[in-house]
Amino acid sequence: MKDAAPVALPPAPARLSEGIAEVLAAHEGQEGALLPILHDLQAEFGYVPPESYDAIAEALRLSRAEVAGVVGFYHDFRAAPAARHVIKLCRAEACQAMNGAATQARLEHALGMKLGETKGNVALEAVYCLGLCACAPAAMVGDRLVGRLDDTAIAAIAEEVRA
Repeated sequence: MKDAAPVALPPAPARLSEGIAEVLAAHEGQEGALLPILHDLQAEFGYVPPESYDAIAEALRLSRAEVAGVVGFYHDFRAAPAARHVIKLCRAEACQAMNGAATQARLEHALGMKLGETKGNVALEAVYCLGLCACAPAAMVGDRLVGRLDDTAIAAIAEEVRA
């Protein structure tokens, strides 16, 4: 199995300030720069630091609330470092039609956590379509797609994230 990435630690304040300034400078004068800035910050730090919201707002003439709202709206943006193991369970229609609720219950039981929770090094998140409709129900473990989630696959996922 693939080794999980180490848990991301927040960068030192000086590095954080420098990184934010660099990203903002790279997008200076660009129309519609909010999403590219947020993507670049997430790529740089592994999340969009809330400490960046004021600087982004000032640079783009937005309110802090608008910046925070966009970060909160899009599921792939994070306002804090991610857990070491992120499991995204598909909750879209095809997966629901293939016993999605029962799959969710079995996965929650195997992990000892509920959808939307983070416990230690593991986060269990909902996602709305992984493009594996023909292999429903599906999940993503880290960057690996898993289709046809059954008891065996769920047990393997639980074992993997406990290791």
